[in-house]
Amino acid sequence: MKNFLLIFFFFLVIDIDPSLTVEPHEIISNPIYENRARDLSKGIRCLVCQNQSIDDSDSDLAKDLRRIIRKKIIQGDTDNEITQYLVDKYGNFILMKPPLYQDTYILWISPLLLMLVGITIMYFTLKRK
Repeated sequence: MKNFLLIFFFFLVIDIDPSLTVEPHEIISNPIYENRARDLSKGIRCLVCQNQSIDDSDSDLAKDLRRIIRKKIIQGDTDNEITQYLVDKYGNFILMKPPLYQDTYILWISPLLLMLVGITIMYFTLKRK
């Protein structure tokens, strides 16, 4: 029990800064541009990790996508133009919150379907006992 409390306390106290995933040479010197890049990066899914944004991931693809975002910000592209560029290149799945289109119904409905399947399995398992 004592070891469990120590481990719990360790994870409670430790604070991993997500900004550590962005490498120093990636950071834009203009703080307004850098904040825009960070905000955009938080909404873009890492296609390698799939459950992390590119802001939190340190995969090579995430680094490349962060560089593309920063390059386009410096070139003067708007947030919508940058997002649309990435969607055109990688599809709606790259967005952490994909829009509800006919093509993305499965992304939105699958968690509900999985939950219903799990509840059904639990119901019949408990009913049998």
